Amino acid sequence: MLKIKDSVAVITGGASGLGFTLARYWLERGGKVVIGDVDESALKQAAEELDGDVVTVPCNVTREKDCALLAETAIRKFGQINLVAPFAGIIADGLLVSPDRETGKVTNKMSLDQFQKVIDINLSGVFLTVRECSERMINHGCRGLICLVSSTGSLGTAGQINYSSTKAAMSVMPKVITAEFFRRGIAERIRCVAVAPGYVDTPMAKGMNQKALEKIVAQVPIGRLVEPEEVAMFVGDIYKNEALSGEVFFIHGGLRLGSKG
Repeated sequence: MLKIKDSVAVITGGASGLGFTLARYWLERGGKVVIGDVDESALKQAAEELDGDVVTVPCNVTREKDCALLAETAIRKFGQINLVAPFAGIIADGLLVSPDRETGKVTNKMSLDQFQKVIDINLSGVFLTVRECSERMINHGCRGLICLVSSTGSLGTAGQINYSSTKAAMSVMPKVITAEFFRRGIAERIRCVAVAPGYVDTPMAKGMNQKALEKIVAQVPIGRLVEPEEVAMFVGDIYKNEALSGEVFFIHGGLRLGSKG
């Protein structure tokens, strides 16, 4: 069983939302954290709010050099990487095509830019973060976990063809990475999983249309949104339990389980 105390977590999107909550959870248990975020002002504020061994790195996850610097900073400052949490992500919802209700003709469609920017951050950004961190974990003999973030959106959510596509990709990555590491004899010390939250009480959820959010919550068996701290605790439990590898673990309060028949 791994211990969080003195372990080093590299977290992208760490200045807010789930990333920030995970960073705080890690530090409170004696871990060390390197957080990267594209929002430098939010990054500075996060550093002021977090107590413990924390280093901040301005990082645009779509840039190879930024992801390399993030990983290298963890090695330079703390000598190891034990948890990789590429939590940076965005949404840019919209329909693939939008036919007019009266004429039946398409009046709007998702732009390539609207699709691509979500792919760039949520998918390419994860790939780059994981690649750079795993390279250094291997080269420095580190033991730990790569924890991706999928979502119930990976099951298919209307209006999110861009976002759902990236989260579906997160669902298959743990299997691919685990198989590749197994072939090279390193899967016993570097594991890969994905956690798949439902609707979490983050600033992103608070920015939603509240009537729409109420309808969503009404379909959640536990009767509320998932708390960010519950997701952080879940990641921590998976990190400590070395029998968990190569899979996607849902944390959604029973959402999509057809609890009302």
